Amino acid sequence: MNQHRPRKRFGQHFLVDTALVDQLVRTIAPAAGDCLVEIGPGEGVLTRALLDRVAHLHLVELDRDLIEGLSRTIAPERATIHSADALRFDFRALAPPGGDLRVVGNLPYNISTPLLFHLLEQAEVIRDMHFMLQKEVVERLVAGPESPRRGRLSVMIQYHCQVDYLLDVPPGAFRPPPRVNSAVVRLSPHRNLPCPAEDYGMFVAVVRQAFTQRRKTIRNALKSWLNGTQIEAAGVDPGVRPDRLELSDFVALADMATRGDA
Repeated sequence: MNQHRPRKRFGQHFLVDTALVDQLVRTIAPAAGDCLVEIGPGEGVLTRALLDRVAHLHLVELDRDLIEGLSRTIAPERATIHSADALRFDFRALAPPGGDLRVVGNLPYNISTPLLFHLLEQAEVIRDMHFMLQKEVVERLVAGPESPRRGRLSVMIQYHCQVDYLLDVPPGAFRPPPRVNSAVVRLSPHRNLPCPAEDYGMFVAVVRQAFTQRRKTIRNALKSWLNGTQIEAAGVDPGVRPDRLELSDFVALADMATRGDA
């Protein structure tokens, strides 16, 4: 395939380090019968390595020039190419009965966070996700209480998934090299949520509001819903900041707000 000129508007940085690709495929450990979808296959370096392990792939790609190149070099019986924006794509439509979809991708930095939230909405059909992301984003995904990286993304992802930081990826692994370091993360959606909220919509709203006011105490950040007595009754110190709270604390606060206990 002729080299494709990376397009800045798509945030394209193509994976070129074949040793890293081999390591990534070993980490994903695809089985022949897996239902696997790759987001943003680009020039197909990871795609071809995955096709050595699986019978068939689904590819979701937005760039028509890349789709043309992939179509010329990969037999249609080996891969189904979906010309689509991953941010609007219905991944449920690809899942086998019972839901056991595996998702991989080298995600453009400019869409990684909204794409993660889009996938969370369909988490019930996904077994796991392996993504190459900006290292800072991966650090946010795994961040626990008191980490400077902890924020809304950390809490929301950890509510839905087991999160595993797998490996670092240097800029030289890509063409063109990005100005930031990257990392690989595994997200494994919980089949049974370890800490379910009584009202998920309220949980989402509480987490969002808390981190909108992240420098404030939780009492001040959530004063529209809860007073200090209610926060204490939920087992949370009203004087702490949101980034000090465990996932279970946010669930307890959301449940208190849902019930409206005095």
